[in-house]
Amino acid sequence: MKKSLALALTSAAILFSTFTHAAKTEKAVLAGGCFWCMESDFEKLEGVTDVISGFTGGKLKNPTYNGNHKGHYEAVEITYDPAIVSYQGILDHYWVNIDPFDARGQFCDKGPSYLSAIFVQNDEQRKLAEKTKAAVVAEFPNQTVFTPILNASTFYPIKGRESFHQDYYKNNPIRYNTYRWRCGRDSRLEEIWGDRATH
Repeated sequence: MKKSLALALTSAAILFSTFTHAAKTEKAVLAGGCFWCMESDFEKLEGVTDVISGFTGGKLKNPTYNGNHKGHYEAVEITYDPAIVSYQGILDHYWVNIDPFDARGQFCDKGPSYLSAIFVQNDEQRKLAEKTKAAVVAEFPNQTVFTPILNASTFYPIKGRESFHQDYYKNNPIRYNTYRWRCGRDSRLEEIWGDRATH
């Protein structure tokens, strides 16, 4: 009886610990062109626990990659542990992984769905986003920063028959690396950010 009670208490403690840890995670939604690349760049950041590819920013419900996603940005929903990495840290990582001066898309991908954007969920996120954007503007006074700060809207994960887009860089490393190289993403990031580029 005592062993059963001890086992039950231990299981309850583990469950509670897991629940409280999960409850501490927070989310950020960012658009930076190809969501394969954004997944890859953010899953390497310490404190990030999950990155999901999808669409956001548009009015159309249930957008799809091969179908209609008009008005939406390709974006990622990042789940992170604020005890390890802050929202400020997420944003700092974001800026050095995009080209904020591109008004037509990102790298070789052009068009509205490939534009960069920060989607904020509350006043605190907006304040930090504006602060980091102002720092980029100040660092590059002769260039225009086109990355907007927008209110968060429904995030639609890629799913169903298109779910192969999730973790594409892990599941298709040769195709992914070839695409990334041909797109010139890393060379452009190094041109802008130097050794701060994190690829």
